Amino acid sequence: MSSALERTSFVLVIGGGQAGLAAGYWLKRQNIPFLIVESGVRIGNSWRQRYATLSLFTTRAFSELPGMGLAGDAEGYAGRDEFANYLETYAQRLELPLRLSTTVQRLCTGPQGTFLADLSDGGTLAATHVIVATGSFQAPVVPAIGGGFDASIVQLTPESYGAGEFLPSGPVLVVGDGASGRDLAVLASASHPVMLATGKLRKLVPERMLGKSIWWWLSGLGLMRAPSASFVGNALRRRDPFPDRNRGLANLAHRGIDLRPRLTAAEGDTAMFADGERRKVATVVWAVGYRDRTNWIEIPGAVDDEGRFVHAEGHSPVPGLFYVGRPWQRNRASALVMGVGEDARRIVNALRRDDSRGRTATATPSRVAEPC
Repeated sequence: MSSALERTSFVLVIGGGQAGLAAGYWLKRQNIPFLIVESGVRIGNSWRQRYATLSLFTTRAFSELPGMGLAGDAEGYAGRDEFANYLETYAQRLELPLRLSTTVQRLCTGPQGTFLADLSDGGTLAATHVIVATGSFQAPVVPAIGGGFDASIVQLTPESYGAGEFLPSGPVLVVGDGASGRDLAVLASASHPVMLATGKLRKLVPERMLGKSIWWWLSGLGLMRAPSASFVGNALRRRDPFPDRNRGLANLAHRGIDLRPRLTAAEGDTAMFADGERRKVATVVWAVGYRDRTNWIEIPGAVDDEGRFVHAEGHSPVPGLFYVGRPWQRNRASALVMGVGEDARRIVNALRRDDSRGRTATATPSRVAEPC
């Protein structure tokens, strides 16, 4: 590391989830001054706010951040609150510098190639480098079709479902049959009649093979590290397989869940499906994916015309701007806990080499510059 970088570098890490904490681990190891800003009042709150029965679909052995193991059965799966508490303990044990309950409301460029971040507490923070680690589960998508349901229909997402305490009596329609949609359908079926609107054909893989976790096989065979642009990476990306864990369609049907084709329209309290069937619903749970929140970045070239972060393997075309935790940032593992540690290490090493900009910024996490 150059002496110039040692004297002047200050890194702002935006987001205190697993990606931001992994970045903090490597920044601290490199003795680079940094601050992690996190919107939640506690580390791990983005996990605590999702549905109650959520668990990781990678086993504990493949769900650890660098420098600290995840206690418990290595072949089992950490639940929502368990993993949230692990993240909180991780940040405390490593003594990572944090500012909680803080949102970056605007990020723009400042003098001498620095970055200025306007914060929700009214302060403006200057940094020489920024790592965006806001995660891939930011804003749950509610399709326009939902506007066809009348106001009496409760509409929820994986973030607002909780433990199902907001479900009125009557049929529940879960839209989206990815891992979260199937989990939510099973959760709701314990107390309500449930329909699951499916979409593209999903590939589920066995949870275990020859006595080993499927993740042991995928990792050992190098499939999780296959570059996104490679033949194997492209195949994985198209099929997006996830472990069965009793979530195959036959198992769901055995539980009494009514499997429906794609939802095509909504009118009042009625859902219409691709096979022409119509069903009355009381609740709709949207589990159709997420979109990024990017309107806070006001830097030319950082975001494309469709509002997506622009990067190549976590490197923005904007000098000094980096990402960790993006889906398929380098490979399938990138958006999983098992991959963010290595991605963060690579990004911090790249940041460390980025000593040609000659900028200065104070590491004092307070108002240090004029707003953007």
